[in-house]
Amino acid sequence: MFKARQLMQTNDVLSLEILMLSVSVSQLQGSSPSLSSKKPRSRGLFSGLFCCLCRDQPEPPPVNNNAPLLVEENGTVSKVKPLLPPVKSKDAGKTCVVIDLDETLVHSSFKVYVLKRPHVDEFLKRMGELFECVLFTASLAKYADPVSDLLDKWGAFRCRLFRESCVFHRGNYVKDLSRLGRDLKKVIIVDNSPASYIFHPDNAVSAHGTNVEDDISPVSGN
Repeated sequence: MFKARQLMQTNDVLSLEILMLSVSVSQLQGSSPSLSSKKPRSRGLFSGLFCCLCRDQPEPPPVNNNAPLLVEENGTVSKVKPLLPPVKSKDAGKTCVVIDLDETLVHSSFKVYVLKRPHVDEFLKRMGELFECVLFTASLAKYADPVSDLLDKWGAFRCRLFRESCVFHRGNYVKDLSRLGRDLKKVIIVDNSPASYIFHPDNAVSAHGTNVEDDISPVSGN
């Protein structure tokens, strides 16, 4: 009887946390439609993202660095270590922008060659100045880390997360934003794959995949 009562209390806490999360995301989005449901505009991805993020906003709430909860398939609830380290003083109060690699920043052909998206250099430089940027890719570190070394010349990425940090869900590698250790009201993910942010679609800015016919340039150390 005691275990049953304890389980009911745990479920009540989880229900309350889910309700609070829904309210928080609604406050982030305001009265505007969901970002993930907007139709593509003629302007570029990067200009649209800056327009979305750089509007005046009220004083941000304190960052929640509490360890996120992990619910196993058998119903077991446990706390897990956040994927990101504590927020640095220079990033205090900033929005955390999670950025994908393949088909968002670069285009690769079976890892034989890697091409940069147009204007990606200017994008990363400016993003690193304005936001706490995190690279989060479903690719393996042995491929993505060297590419990131060449791509990020300004140290825009405060942290890099790879496939092992994803959650494997129904055949897809999902980027669970609740495990970052950041306030979800101050987190946005930029990704070309809706499956990657299926857990948090209201926090997403969809990036159209790159095309080999676009004016893209090779990734190099120059």
